[in-house]
Amino acid sequence: MKNLRSLTAIAAVLAATSATAQEKVMVGEPSWPGAKVMSRIIAQVIQTRLGSEAGYAPGANAVIFSAMDGGRGDIDVHPDVWLPNQASFTDEFVEGKGTVALSEGSYEGRSGFCVPTYMAEEHAMKSVYDLATPMAQDLFDSNGDGKGEIWVGASGWSSTNLNRVKVRDYGIETFLEPTTEDEAVFYARLKDAIDRKEGVVFYCYEPHFVHALYDVTFIEEPEHDPAAYVMVQPDEDADWLAKSSITTGDEVKTVTVAYSRSLEQRNPAAAAFLSRIDMQASDLSQLTRQTVIEGQEIDEAVAQWLDANGEIVDGWLGLR
Repeated sequence: MKNLRSLTAIAAVLAATSATAQEKVMVGEPSWPGAKVMSRIIAQVIQTRLGSEAGYAPGANAVIFSAMDGGRGDIDVHPDVWLPNQASFTDEFVEGKGTVALSEGSYEGRSGFCVPTYMAEEHAMKSVYDLATPMAQDLFDSNGDGKGEIWVGASGWSSTNLNRVKVRDYGIETFLEPTTEDEAVFYARLKDAIDRKEGVVFYCYEPHFVHALYDVTFIEEPEHDPAAYVMVQPDEDADWLAKSSITTGDEVKTVTVAYSRSLEQRNPAAAAFLSRIDMQASDLSQLTRQTVIEGQEIDEAVAQWLDANGEIVDGWLGLR
């Protein structure tokens, strides 16, 4: 009888350990399209290839990192960490506390200004200095007021403030008026301009559906120099515009996945997968096009991509 009780106790411990090892994984879901796609990729792999449960938890960066630090399972994963943009969080929770880990794989994120490729090739609009010319003023004048326009982003974006500084300091503002119309309004105007093969120049970043939807080219800027890149945001100083100065391109971003180290005990298979996950910016741009522009249901688009890229997923799972 004693042996039977011992065996029963051991079985209970093993069952509890097994349950803990397969604990549900909650994937954070920031608001931008690329992050939403990445959250679905992560959750579907956990569900279909690892046999674990996964759920979604919308939240901003600060909320997601705080939850990962807590390690209680409220939020276990940040699917799209942009560095150095979010370095304050990784400095605290990855380098400092050691409660959060980053995936080995990553993709490059770029930001700057873009033009349709026909503007670069047919009108030699390739550099930021080409935009600070009377020719650019004529080519990018869409409303006939004698001055061109450059879309620097939507109101409220931190990048919009940064681009206003760039446009001023590159000398572009003399010839092109910075505009801050809503993103949806601008992209409707972009479509019309490209359909008519007219001039248009705008803030852009990659991955983004615009690179899968149209043939566009990044405008050349001087290589990033931290000493020539001083940005003060309005919430830091009311005199932010006068105190900012940018005469160099943006730093190339590294985009990776972050996850709570508590998963190494709570769901080791998921933690191992997350440590190896990788992604190509071009694939993410295409998926955002399918879901944002073409209206395909996001889970369907992601499932199709995973089915078509089994070898890549096998690599994430350590199977090859």
